[in-house]
Amino acid sequence: MSEQRLLYFTAEHHYLYRSTGSILELEAKFAGDDAGVGGFREYLHGRRGALFSVLVDLAGEDFQEDQIPLLRGSDREAVVQRRLAQRYRDTRLAAALSLGQVTAGERRNERLLLASFTNTQQIAPWLDALDDTGARLAGVYSVPLLAPALAAALGARTGRCIVVSANRGGLRQCFVEDGKLRFGRLERTAEMAPQALAMFMRSETQRLAQYLATLRVLPREGAPVQVLALAPPGERATFERALVSDARLVFRTIDAEDAARAVRLARSPEGTLAEGLYLHLVARKAPREQFASRADRRRFFVWQLQRGVVAAGALGFAACALVAGARWLEATETRDRAAMQAQQSQIAAEQYKRITAGFPVTQTSSENLRAAVVEFLHIAERNAAPERAFVHVSQVLQQFPQMELDALTWSIGRPERRGEQKPAAAAPGSTPAKPEAQGESVILEIAGRVNATQRDDYRGITAQVQRFAGALGGGSSGYQLIATKLPFDVTSEGILTGDIGASSTDTGDAAHFTITLARRLP
Repeated sequence: MSEQRLLYFTAEHHYLYRSTGSILELEAKFAGDDAGVGGFREYLHGRRGALFSVLVDLAGEDFQEDQIPLLRGSDREAVVQRRLAQRYRDTRLAAALSLGQVTAGERRNERLLLASFTNTQQIAPWLDALDDTGARLAGVYSVPLLAPALAAALGARTGRCIVVSANRGGLRQCFVEDGKLRFGRLERTAEMAPQALAMFMRSETQRLAQYLATLRVLPREGAPVQVLALAPPGERATFERALVSDARLVFRTIDAEDAARAVRLARSPEGTLAEGLYLHLVARKAPREQFASRADRRRFFVWQLQRGVVAAGALGFAACALVAGARWLEATETRDRAAMQAQQSQIAAEQYKRITAGFPVTQTSSENLRAAVVEFLHIAERNAAPERAFVHVSQVLQQFPQMELDALTWSIGRPERRGEQKPAAAAPGSTPAKPEAQGESVILEIAGRVNATQRDDYRGITAQVQRFAGALGGGSSGYQLIATKLPFDVTSEGILTGDIGASSTDTGDAAHFTITLARRLP
């Protein structure tokens, strides 16, 4: 709300202010009778849709504390409206202020402060004029409703305090407890000197404290109540001399200029008293509670809804713009990468042309050369080297130190064509090769002897050779056991006699064995 008009009600005159930022300006002044209403209607012509708030500073406000069950939503609204209708004959300008929860036995209630004006007829014609001319009414407020906000701005956010100020309507006194309004009172005053006004403020504040104690709103025996006394500009010293604290009241005098800085009011019209602070609070920090009905504020609600729709649309447009910007950046980055890839591809093609230009002239095409190179690489992969076999055998020999090699023959061929040997039974952990699956393979023939074992221990020698053969042909090495020739024949076709190891015994040599392995080439 950049600009708002404020109608300030007093008993004799009504003042129309315009609030812009932190500046308050007086636009018009109207009498409180029918002629003033007519002048106000003339002022409103041509200002359809203008935003207005009404601040009432009249005597005759009614405050009544009540309790209702703790409810929420529409149920609470219905109960509150029923209590207001029971209390006041005209509920067009009535409000219910929440004072918090209270527990009564097992039931939880909500404390309410019901507030209204004893004479609403003097305000109704002005509200009708606003409605007839199409103005938007933000709310109808009274000075006591704004007292908690002023007290908080002046540093009294908790505890009990009384805010006392001299307005155009008279001496205004508002009792605030823990940031909640409890009572408000207006005493008409005539023009007084600063000293007389200070003395009058002190006496009326003492009367108010006695009245609140009678109503049991203030405890008779308790801590003193803080009084925030707003002094006219330059009269703080005079008020401090008159407002002497006692055991019941502790006065704190605040200069009007300091109070204006506290509420961030930069400038107000000449002759404006403390009501300028309340008017500025209405424009910039209006409380949620106010007296106008929903019917009187209908245009204001529609205007707020329109602003909300426009704000939501603007927010959605901004979000779409951000997403579009992000997508545009991604597209730009993709185009840059594509251009770079195209440039690199062009450079690579030029390099390929330069390299191929230096090739000797051949009687075939580049595609045939490429196919020949690929086939050459394939043939090279199929040509095995003995290094891998030697590494495998050496790794297995580290596990069998009793084995000693005499010869290691590496060759390439087909195992089924080597018919001079008969395949033996598969050793534990080994998988015999299937002749039908055999092709070109690496054939490894290992001849050796078994040491550190008695030569007549046939079973021990056989077991060691079989374990050694299983280690050579097992695991992930790719080798398969083709044949195993032991130092003696243990098959059913041979004859085991005591002379099998005679030759070895006579010569002093260990038992010899031969193991044949194969690994198929890719």
